[in-house]
Amino acid sequence: MNEWPPSVAARLLIGRAIPFGPNGEPSAIGKQCVAGPLRLSVSGFVGDEQGDPLHHGGPDKALHHYPGEHYAVWRHELPHVAAECFFTGGFGENLATVGLTEQSVCVGDIFRFGSALIQVSQARQPCWKLNIRFGVPNMAQRVQESARTGWYYRVLASGDVVPESEIRLIDRPHQDWPLARLLHHLYADPLNNNALKDIASLSVLPPSWRRMALQRLVSGCIEDGSHRMNTPSSSSSKKRGNESS
Repeated sequence: MNEWPPSVAARLLIGRAIPFGPNGEPSAIGKQCVAGPLRLSVSGFVGDEQGDPLHHGGPDKALHHYPGEHYAVWRHELPHVAAECFFTGGFGENLATVGLTEQSVCVGDIFRFGSALIQVSQARQPCWKLNIRFGVPNMAQRVQESARTGWYYRVLASGDVVPESEIRLIDRPHQDWPLARLLHHLYADPLNNNALKDIASLSVLPPSWRRMALQRLVSGCIEDGSHRMNTPSSSSSKKRGNESS
């Protein structure tokens, strides 16, 4: 990939964690656009929250970016879902743009964003909360198979941003690794040994991703993602099931 993506303006979104899952599991997927400036630290926007800090947030998931152009595709593919679901913030993103996608953004890309510096750290691995968010039982699976996942940034230098701040690419250390290629080998061609070796050597990826590639190389097997993507049963349903057995 030789062409750099254009600089684009970003809408900024934050949210608070609230009970969300079938057993009250918390989530902050309900992000809302903000009209004023925000401070961006290594943990993300000040004032933003994550419902599950073990799997969301942290230095390698400080910001979630979802391309705005994907929403029209989802509305076309899922006409039975209320159209108002497929608008900015639907996927719990912190940054919303038009002009950057998984095809044009590479692993390790470094962007100037307001007075901050951010780096693409990984693609999003969709989870079951999307199933509830959109009322589609296999929405996480659909997102994964479509490769319209969005991605995360780590913050290399804290700073201040305002709505419509420009995101401008300033360095591309891995031009051969657009996110679309990473997602292809993660899900569509998951046991390609040459690709797995390359992924394991990408130092800009989080250690967990590199370990995953190495584990696939060693075992020749794909890790089980069902726990991540399948909506958990409610505690009351489990209790009813036990009582009837």
